[in-house]
Amino acid sequence: MISEKHTLSPSSKPLLRALRGEAVWPPPVWLMRQAGRYLPEFRAMRERADFLTRCMTPDIATELTIQPIRRYGMDGAILFSDILILPWAMGQSLEFIDGRGPVLGAIRSAADLDKLDPKRVQDATAPVRETLSRLTKQLPGATTLLGFAGSPFTVSCYMVEGGGSRDFAETRRMMQTDPALFDRLIDLLTCQTAEMLCGQIEAGAEAVMLFDSWAGILPPSAFRRYVIEPTRQIVSHIRSRYPNTPIIGFPRLAGVMVKEYAEQTGVGTLAMDTVADPAEVAKLVPNLTLQGNLDPMVLFSGGQSMIQEVDAIRNALRGRPHVFNLGHGVMQHTPPENVATLIDAVRAP
Repeated sequence: MISEKHTLSPSSKPLLRALRGEAVWPPPVWLMRQAGRYLPEFRAMRERADFLTRCMTPDIATELTIQPIRRYGMDGAILFSDILILPWAMGQSLEFIDGRGPVLGAIRSAADLDKLDPKRVQDATAPVRETLSRLTKQLPGATTLLGFAGSPFTVSCYMVEGGGSRDFAETRRMMQTDPALFDRLIDLLTCQTAEMLCGQIEAGAEAVMLFDSWAGILPPSAFRRYVIEPTRQIVSHIRSRYPNTPIIGFPRLAGVMVKEYAEQTGVGTLAMDTVADPAEVAKLVPNLTLQGNLDPMVLFSGGQSMIQEVDAIRNALRGRPHVFNLGHGVMQHTPPENVATLIDAVRAP
């Protein structure tokens, strides 16, 4: 256990200040997938239980969330969990297979969708809320605790396909051939995601993030319908109950659609993916905190080129609210010492 507890006021937490619109220098930093297989202490924990069990066992999930904070002192600790906990909680079968990833019982018909039971979610996700509650007591006082969920479109992709895919053809086919059914699925996920995130906030999350990893496969009209509108509804629901909780949106590979996303969803922070140019996004989105966006491969490689990339991102966004992060998650075989060097570089005066 980390000895220093959550005793500082929210205004003393650099990440929370940045997420609320303050230009903090040097920028606060945390990393997507910062708790992961690149850490030897994480790999040691893998032998104790399978992935889903680790997510749903508070002792293990708490320890895995804290490991990178203990080692590197990031400004944010993101809950160790998974975006597919929600469909699992509603009764969809879910298994994580090494070398293959998540495998679910595919939703391909109204009968399949009818088998899901949203009334199960509250009880099924109780261990996640218990993990957050424990983290509020065990994290250092300056560390912001982050909850998260998958956005409805991205989660629907896995639910319809039955797992990962290169192009999510079955999901896109359902959008075209049975839009009423797909709308039902998106509406269900929108409602349950909003409620689940509110539960995370009640349990101690100080900010939440919505991951829309596959937003970039949609054309503009579908992006507006299945990415922007569900996100707007989720943000509105959270703000009606927790108006001061920062919300981060990550519409990966959205390109120029980030401007509409930022203006219409209501998120307070826009997380940039690897291909985004921070200086150009700053022009498109002048009023939001920006998060990102170092290439994970640059972190993997390390060295002086990484330091130069870090400096370029910092300099592009200096003077405006910015949270330093990656443009996607930490890669599996990233040398841990590269992460330590990264944190030092971000925090340089």
